[in-house]
Amino acid sequence: MSVLSKMSSRARPLNPLWVIAGILVFSTTLRGTFTAVGPLLGVLRDTFGMGASEAGLLITLPLLVFCVVSPFAALLAREYGLERALLLALLVMIGGILVRSAGPSWGLFLGTCLLGAGIALGNTLLPSLIKRDFPDQLTKLTAIYSIAMGIASAFGSAAVVPLAHSFNWQISLAAFVVLPAASVLLWLPQLYRHTPVSPGTATPPHGGAVWRSPLAWQVTLFFGVNSFVYYAITAWLPSILVAQGFSSTEAGSLHGIMQLATAFPALVIVPIVQRAKDQRGLAIGLAASGLIALVGLLLMPTFALLWVVLFGFGIGGAFILALAFIGLRTRTAQQTASLSGMTQSIGYLMSATAPVLIGALRDKLGSWQPALVACIALCAVLALLALGAGRSLQIGTQSASKS
Repeated sequence: MSVLSKMSSRARPLNPLWVIAGILVFSTTLRGTFTAVGPLLGVLRDTFGMGASEAGLLITLPLLVFCVVSPFAALLAREYGLERALLLALLVMIGGILVRSAGPSWGLFLGTCLLGAGIALGNTLLPSLIKRDFPDQLTKLTAIYSIAMGIASAFGSAAVVPLAHSFNWQISLAAFVVLPAASVLLWLPQLYRHTPVSPGTATPPHGGAVWRSPLAWQVTLFFGVNSFVYYAITAWLPSILVAQGFSSTEAGSLHGIMQLATAFPALVIVPIVQRAKDQRGLAIGLAASGLIALVGLLLMPTFALLWVVLFGFGIGGAFILALAFIGLRTRTAQQTASLSGMTQSIGYLMSATAPVLIGALRDKLGSWQPALVACIALCAVLALLALGAGRSLQIGTQSASKS
């Protein structure tokens, strides 16, 4: 054994505050690095002569990569340890951001795929690190982690257009390399820890009772429909707002405010979920918030600030609730992992189609109004799914628990 290895093996555990700082900075890389492309889709369409559906691939591709890469994250962590696997995720993100901003159209799409692969690893493994190192603060850290992710996304969406105006779209997108680069610096001290993945980490789905359960499908579809609406609006909100008369800078700022609004429901929802056995009312209320917001955006765009905040709170809250359903509707850790794999595989596959389908609908009909109407209808479907997914019932049981 080398001297370095001996020193590493005897090294003291890191201060928990340092680990928490690493987790929070890591969380800033997981959404804004790809959703902030939304405000630039108009610029990229003009630059490369793309249609709306083709430009929508820049939001869709990372989601498709999530479906492919996520099941292998646990295998990678078991082989090399959580800390090393998460460092690899950050390095892949850095490479993806640099390739994406290189200039040619092929780099734009290839870099987006690489970025999606890094985010997929982080999305899957970071919650396992939190569960392993801070099991007694899981709820609190998850809420703070969600807020940090939302704030970073909001800042990215608000800054990307001004940066493009001051420089160009390449520098604007390349600037996001700061987030994973800063996270690498905080992550390096953890590399001496060669620790396996948490047993609760989602693994590739293997079928079985969960896939045959109506309740599992209700939870999965609740997650999938909610994600479809979220990524459809995330991709095209700036273009919708510009078509309604807002400047590109204003649209980017409103896009950022919407992203910020998705973060704060965690502070309200987590305590409610911990106390309530039945979440149907909460789930329906969140779906209704998204529906009302989209109706307002369609009919009264002058009050866009109100509508984007209401949409972000409702759909962002429904996303957090959908993740909570995975644990609430299962009885064992193995069942939870299986439902998590099913929900994320199918849910992200559904959401991956959203930017392309909504963009194609706009290209076909020449207006964003039909796209908004389609998302309004899906919010109504989400409320109906809430009646099933929100019940106080677990997979394998026959009746709901009584209060």
